[in-house]
Amino acid sequence: MERLEQELHLPYHNTDHIRDVIRCAREIGEREGVTGDDLVLLQTAALLHDAGFLFSAKDHEERSCELAADYLPRYGYSESSVAEIQAMIRATRLPQQPKSLCAEILADADLDYLGRDDFFTIGNRLFQELLDYGTVKNEDEWNLLQKEFLEEHHYFTATSQKRRNQKKAQNLEFVRSKLS
Repeated sequence: MERLEQELHLPYHNTDHIRDVIRCAREIGEREGVTGDDLVLLQTAALLHDAGFLFSAKDHEERSCELAADYLPRYGYSESSVAEIQAMIRATRLPQQPKSLCAEILADADLDYLGRDDFFTIGNRLFQELLDYGTVKNEDEWNLLQKEFLEEHHYFTATSQKRRNQKKAQNLEFVRSKLS
């Protein structure tokens, strides 16, 4: 986390986002019955899931997996634990395709804000980052991208579906109204 705080200063993909994902992963994980070592692996994956942004936005998940393979054995993580963490990190790549409960939890935690009251505050940070990268040129393009993303997105865990789907639908309706 210290290195991320020193070097990762993007408007959205930063340590605030990483801390939020760690918190959400822990909350969702506990509600989904994840405990012990599995919960530790989940939170470790949350910590590292966007660390690849230190190097590049493109394929940052793979760079995050490389960092996991490099750093985690130094802290006693086994080869199989590192592989599990890497699978969870890869599940955050869009379109999300998690293959385990913990990967589903991390995927949901990464996009938890879509169904929260702070959706627009956090979304504005992502908008700024995408403007900086040249991915979108203006607010209309951003709102169209948001609308399409929200329409396609779904939460994987029962916990996230129950806690976030209603507000996510409200957020989608507001984005649609901005396009009208």
